Amino acid sequence: MFICFISKKLMVQIHSMYLMALFFKLITSKRSIKVKKSKTIKLNSNPQKKAICLRALTVAPTKPNSANRKIVKAMLTSSKLKLTAKITGESHNLQQHSVVLVRGAKIRDLIGVNYALIRAKYDLFGVANRKTARSVFGVKKT
Repeated sequence: MFICFISKKLMVQIHSMYLMALFFKLITSKRSIKVKKSKTIKLNSNPQKKAICLRALTVAPTKPNSANRKIVKAMLTSSKLKLTAKITGESHNLQQHSVVLVRGAKIRDLIGVNYALIRAKYDLFGVANRKTARSVFGVKKT
């Protein structure tokens, strides 16, 4: 703790972990509210959007992992923006001009892929013979 004299009448105690510059800055102006930046900008603050597949391909993930991840290059129908999205699940039936539903999802293995496809919607079928987490992969209870 140390004491800072702002004026002769006003004596303020400031803890040593706070910076003086910050303290005097707060006297003159208020704290600015940080605006949270969206990680899925192309969805335009919507939960999902419809897209058309341009290409379905496989890519290799970053260093510690090794497998072929299935991704799709798609174009949103509303705004014509192009994006890359991961196809979740084991197999898929997508090809060019397939209609899919895109949601926001951070894929940590793949750089630049911030979207995923929703299974069992439009042209993308659900995962066959799925027993657990069926709601994620679009499988009805049997």
